[in-house]
Amino acid sequence: MISGAHAIIYSAKPEADRSFLKDVLGLKGVDVGGGWLVFGLPPSEVAVHPADTSGKHELFFLVANVDDFITAMRRHEIPCGPIQEQTWGRLTEVTLPGGGTIGVYQGRSLVRLRGKSHERRHADGARPHLLPSSTCGRRSAIEGWRLGC
Repeated sequence: MISGAHAIIYSAKPEADRSFLKDVLGLKGVDVGGGWLVFGLPPSEVAVHPADTSGKHELFFLVANVDDFITAMRRHEIPCGPIQEQTWGRLTEVTLPGGGTIGVYQGRSLVRLRGKSHERRHADGARPHLLPSSTCGRRSAIEGWRLGC
């Protein structure tokens, strides 16, 4: 029924943030007209959390190893917040060139969500990762994995 999700990052400096997604994270984008880029993302998940009012939504990037992500961002001089140890995973925050922030976490829920018939492992034996057929052969920029089928 649902084939994916479309997330929007609002930015006072959209060109700088698009460059970050393309050049730092290595996400592939398509120009949908007038230089407006839409980027593909690795597999994702969605959750509903209780709140006093409806309407607020958040975006988090998922990574296999939050320490490796922070190290990669340091090479690009992109600031990240301190790691917060949570019951559901390890969380940091990356500051985009436009000044906004996005949460980045190494979750504990993904392994439970992904069934064995859909699993693949990274060459170094890293944890399972769901691979839809549309990602075959692509490089997952956020996790640095070569996605194969």
